[in-house]
Amino acid sequence: MASAPITQSPAAVLERRIAERTACVGVVGLGYVGLPLLHAFHQAGFPVLGFDIDPAKVEALRAGRPYIRHLGAAVMEELAGSDRCDATTDLARAGEADALLLCVPTPLTKHREPDLSYVERTARDLAPHLRPGQLVVLESTTYPGTTTELLVPRLLEGTGLRVGESLFVAYSPEREDPGNPHYGPRSIPKVVGADDPVSQRLAEALYGAVVAQVVPVSSSRAAEAVKLLENIFRAVNIALVNELKIVFHRMGIDVFEVIEAAKTKPFGFMAFYPGPGLGGHCIPIDPFYLTWKAREYGLYTRFIELAGEVNTAVTEYVVGRVVEALNAQGKPVKSSRILLLGLAYKPDIDDTRESPTFVVWDRLEALGAEVAYYDPHVPVVPPTREHPHRAGVPSVPWDEATLRAFDAAVVLTHHRAVDYDALVTWLPLVIDSRGVLRHAAARFPGKVWAA
Repeated sequence: MASAPITQSPAAVLERRIAERTACVGVVGLGYVGLPLLHAFHQAGFPVLGFDIDPAKVEALRAGRPYIRHLGAAVMEELAGSDRCDATTDLARAGEADALLLCVPTPLTKHREPDLSYVERTARDLAPHLRPGQLVVLESTTYPGTTTELLVPRLLEGTGLRVGESLFVAYSPEREDPGNPHYGPRSIPKVVGADDPVSQRLAEALYGAVVAQVVPVSSSRAAEAVKLLENIFRAVNIALVNELKIVFHRMGIDVFEVIEAAKTKPFGFMAFYPGPGLGGHCIPIDPFYLTWKAREYGLYTRFIELAGEVNTAVTEYVVGRVVEALNAQGKPVKSSRILLLGLAYKPDIDDTRESPTFVVWDRLEALGAEVAYYDPHVPVVPPTREHPHRAGVPSVPWDEATLRAFDAAVVLTHHRAVDYDALVTWLPLVIDSRGVLRHAAARFPGKVWAA
């Protein structure tokens, strides 16, 4: 009698494929987080499959056309020209992937509550196509408990799969910093947490094949909390310097000079810088995920909520300084032509998510100003969930004739590509919320205002 064939467990098969780098890695969501992650796994030798509901992104990836500027054309050409990379809008192909990494949006609702509809919808759409032996990792920022309370139940609906036996689930928070030349997906340590030892081992093996360091934690809830702590830390400290900016200005003290001097202390101090408010996909949003979840436990995160109030109020402070500066020159804000310098939320990239520039734009227009923007990295306003009415508006050209037609400019993003000397020369008034012109204020008295 012939002996029965020896079969390996689903976990063993996946572990072997990861070790051999034959495991297909699927990335769901090809935005600022998902696309660099897809590229990192491709560079490490894995076959990759990208998913996105936006056909334009899928088409661009297949054609090698850049749609995230700071990644560059070389990355897109590499992926498009590889027989180990494909992209699709069809989640029915999820069964082709051995690992599925979910990088979908987790915004807030208009009532500042977590909106997990993208996570929930993705999980339900994936469920019919899951098979034994797959690893699913959520990377989207969220509150502690999302993986176990929301993701897993939706993934298992009608599948007959069991987590830790035939399906493996973990959480690993994204730590992408768009445009950072020093740190990328492969060099940033990766926190990994799962709720069973097999899922933990497989997730650590997968990321360990790509990143410089894997940081294991005891559970998915702990991993979810890590990301919140990181961004709450930044939100609170930015709120502190934003508040100090207003206080020190009233005292006639340059907050940027104070910060530069303070950071010479070799211990016990970390420099944070003020601005016109918070932007990006993390800091303006993530703290409120914990605030919302804490209420379930009868707790109120007053420190976090106060930081949010300060960081929102500083945007109004900037608008007030614009009005004050115009008044000093005998001009009402109504009918004044105002140029907003920088639409991206941080310098030298094209990412406009949650940019405070949109809020300043709305406020000044409500006061009757004629508002336009200039951003060398954002030639046209992209579609956004919060400001759909701005989509398609072009940046003004950068030339003397165009800029001299404005009554004032407001520096909101400190791009290095901007000629600030020309800005101050061509315009009668510049309001600076980033401190890039603070040394020019003495040379142009009354012309450069701090905000």
